[in-house]
Amino acid sequence: MDYDSELRLHNEVLRQSSAIRHDENVLDIGCGAGQTTRDAARAAPAGSALGIDISAAMIARARELASAEGLSNVRFETGDAQTWHFPPQHFDVAISRFGTMFFGDPVAAFSNIRNALKAGGRLAMLVWQAREANEWSVAIQQSLAPEDRPPGAAAATPNAFALADPGAVEQLLSAAGFAGATFRDVREPVYYGGSVEAALDWIRGFLCTKELLGRIGAAAAERVLDRLRETLAKHQRTDGVWFDSRAWSVTAHCPEIQPADLGLTRERTAPRAKST
Repeated sequence: MDYDSELRLHNEVLRQSSAIRHDENVLDIGCGAGQTTRDAARAAPAGSALGIDISAAMIARARELASAEGLSNVRFETGDAQTWHFPPQHFDVAISRFGTMFFGDPVAAFSNIRNALKAGGRLAMLVWQAREANEWSVAIQQSLAPEDRPPGAAAATPNAFALADPGAVEQLLSAAGFAGATFRDVREPVYYGGSVEAALDWIRGFLCTKELLGRIGAAAAERVLDRLRETLAKHQRTDGVWFDSRAWSVTAHCPEIQPADLGLTRERTAPRAKST
C-alpha cells in the first residue's frame, strides 16, 4: 500500500480536469512520490513537468521512479510551493492531487503559484470536501476515539479539509490573482488495501494513529486496533477495503493580462509631464 494506490481512482479525474497538452510546461504542487508529475510528463512529451514537495524522502523516491521509467522531461525539487522561487510566467498549468490544503498562508502560496503561470495559464487541483462528507475520515476517527469520549468526538487533522468551502476557496483564489474558479463534485472511493490486515497496517502508519497508540497503554491500544479491524471488515469487498470519499475538482485560470502586466502597461502609456 502507498498513497498512490489509495488515490488510484482520483488520478483520472485530475488528468481530465488538467487537460495537459503535448507541449505544455506543468507544475505539480505537493507531488509526493511523483506519480501525477510523471503522468504529466508523459502527457507533455514536447514540454516538461516539475514536481515539488516538502518531503525529501518522497522527492528522492520520485526521482528514482522517474529514472526507472526513463523520463527525461521531468524533475523534482524539495521545497515549499508557498515560498519557492519559480521562474516567473513559465508554466502553462499547475496541478495538485490533494497537495494544496496545508499552506501556512494560502493567499501567499496561490499568489506564488499564479506568478509562476503564464497569462492564461490554468490551475487544476483536487481538495477534500468537509470532513463529515468523507467516510474514510469519520469511520477511522471514530475507531481511534479515546474510550472516555463518545465515538463522534474525535476530530481529524483540520488542515486536510482547509479548502472544503467553495465560497472561501473562490475568494482565496481571486485574492491570489486567479479567475473563473469552478468546482465539480467528485465521489470516488479510496482504497486501503487488499485485506483487513493490509488496511490496518496502512492506517497504523498515519500520524494520528501513531500518536494515539504511542500515548495509551497496551490494553487500550489493543482495543483501538480491534475497533479498527471491525471497521475495516465492514468495508471489505472482493477487491479490497474501500471507503467512500467526497472531493472537489477545482479549476481556475490566470487572466490573459495579469496584475504585473497591467502595472507595466500603465507605466508605459502614462503621459509625460510637459516641460516648462
